[in-house]
Amino acid sequence: MLHRRIYQFFIVYFLGLGTLFAFKYILNLSDYVIPSPNEVRVAVQDYFLPFFFNVLDTLSVAIVGHMMSICLATTVAMIGRNANWVGSFIKMGAYNIQAYPIVAVAPIIFILFGDGLSSRLLITAMICYFPLLLSFIGIFSEPISDIEHFYSVTGRMTWLLPLKIRMFENISKLITVISGSATVAMVGTIVAEFIAADAGIGYRIRIALYQSDLAKILVALFLIGICTSMYLFSLEFIGLKIKKKLDITKGDAS
Repeated sequence: MLHRRIYQFFIVYFLGLGTLFAFKYILNLSDYVIPSPNEVRVAVQDYFLPFFFNVLDTLSVAIVGHMMSICLATTVAMIGRNANWVGSFIKMGAYNIQAYPIVAVAPIIFILFGDGLSSRLLITAMICYFPLLLSFIGIFSEPISDIEHFYSVTGRMTWLLPLKIRMFENISKLITVISGSATVAMVGTIVAEFIAADAGIGYRIRIALYQSDLAKILVALFLIGICTSMYLFSLEFIGLKIKKKLDITKGDAS
């Protein structure tokens, strides 16, 4: 399964690279605008390994930020699912915060926390949590009537039990949402590094952009795609194992 995901990425990446070279030669663009294949080859030889470690740095921040956003979205969704005043206030506050573009909020974050790890984590979590929040609120707010009614009439219903039931019954949706949001976490980390950080692949892309060195950027994009594909596969693999275990538990209970 992992090799299939990597193979699919190779197809997409090299189709895009081929299209870029086609534009270069059809429009007769200079190497300064779009690098030649030989320049890209030289960039791979010179920067593949350093950029690989930069991507690993970015990926580690993205993973931690992703976990933070999952915890944040779960907490807000658990409170915001209620139709009372507190739930409505929390939900609307989360929506309003998301309305501010990250490029407008980022300078405040960097002023308060500097351009180190904490700022990168915070920006990653802020970008990643909102799609998770929308999905979690939808899942937590939708009753599983038959099961919840059984626990209600038997007097065993607690405030946490409906959430467990809804998560259990929608485990496939949760796995899909969490896996899909991993790409948003990676994008959020790169954006944070691109804006003002001093480490990570986003920082390297910013330097390459200032130098008008598209060959370096192409190498960085290749490594980003490979590492992101592997992270997505890991999440899907873990999610599949969890789902199988829950299905076995469900079958034994029935």
